Amino acid sequence: MVPISPERKAQLDDYAHRHGQDTAAALDEALANYLEWERQDYSETVTAVRNAYEDVKAGRTRPAEEFLEEIRAKHGFPR
Repeated sequence: MVPISPERKAQLDDYAHRHGQDTAAALDEALANYLEWERQDYSETVTAVRNAYEDVKAGRTRPAEEFLEEIRAKHGFPR
């Protein structure tokens, strides 16, 4: 048995009711959805970091000041 706060239990009961499930099935579904999202997010982050590292190694970069000036101009940020 995993302890759960009364507030979280109430949210889970509401989720289960809205999805026509019992509490255990609703918890399993919600947890599975979250864990899949987290796995995919982690994988995408690792890929982005690897790609950025390869860009740096290959010299595909530009000075930070150039980038920041572009962002300032694009969004109207003050200097």
